[in-house]
Amino acid sequence: MAIDPSADIHPSAVIEDGAVIGPGCRIGAFALIGPEVALGQNVEIKSHVVLTGRTEIGDETVVFSFSVIGEIPQDLKFKGEATRLVIGKRNRIREHVTMNTGTEGGGGVTRIGDDGLFMAGCHVAHDAQVGDRVIIVNSAAVAGHVVIEDDVIVGGLVGIHQWVRIGQGAIIGALSMVTNDVIPYGLVQGPRGELDGLNLVGLKRKGVSRADISELRATFQALGHGEGTFMERAKTLAASDTSSPHVATILSFIMGESDRSFLTPKG
Repeated sequence: MAIDPSADIHPSAVIEDGAVIGPGCRIGAFALIGPEVALGQNVEIKSHVVLTGRTEIGDETVVFSFSVIGEIPQDLKFKGEATRLVIGKRNRIREHVTMNTGTEGGGGVTRIGDDGLFMAGCHVAHDAQVGDRVIIVNSAAVAGHVVIEDDVIVGGLVGIHQWVRIGQGAIIGALSMVTNDVIPYGLVQGPRGELDGLNLVGLKRKGVSRADISELRATFQALGHGEGTFMERAKTLAASDTSSPHVATILSFIMGESDRSFLTPKG
C-alpha cells in the first residue's frame, strides 16, 4: 500500500494492501479501494464508492457516492484475464455510475479521457474508448467496444450498441437507440436513432465560423442525396478539395475502419 501522507481518508474507508493513493486525495466514509487501484493527485472519492480491478484514476477526478468503478466486464467470454480501466483527469463521475475493465478480446483496456461528465446511473462497458469533454447523461448505456470521440453529448436513457463509433462533436438526443456509426458533428434523435442533421448548437458554441458551418451543411446534403450509395458519395467528396477541417474530419471518419454501417442523412 502506498498512501501519500497528505491524503485525507475517513476512518471507516477500506484501503486494501497494494492500492496507491496520491497527494491531496480525499476518501469518504465506507469507500472501498481495491489492491490494484491507483489514484492520482487531488482525487476525491465520496462515501460508499467501490473502486476495484486494475483501475487508474487521473488527477482531480471526483467519484460520487454508490458508483462502482473497475468491476469485471458484463461479458460471459471474460475468464478473469488481467485487464484495466484507465480514467483521465478532472472527470465528474456521478452517483451510481458503473464502469468496467476491458477484455482480452477487446484490447484489454477501457479508457476514459479528460474533463468528462458522467451523470447519475450511466454505464460504460468493457473496452469502450471515450474521448475528452464527453457528457453522458443520466441512465445512458454505452455497450462494449464502443468508441466515443471528443466533445460528444449522449442524452438521457440512450443506448449505444456494441462496436458503434460516435464521431467527435456529435449529439445523441434522449431516448434514442443507436445501432450504427454516427458521423462527426451529427445530430441523432428518435426512438430508433436517425441522423437528422448537424449539431449546430455545439458547432456554434465551439466558435466554428459561418463559412465552415455552411460547408458542413453542403457536405451533409451531398452525403444524403445524389448518385450512388452513401459510401460512394463520401468517396467522391473525399476526392474533392475542401478548405474546412471539419468537413475533412467527417470524411476521414467515414473512411475509417468500422464493424458497423452508418446512420445516414434522411433522403
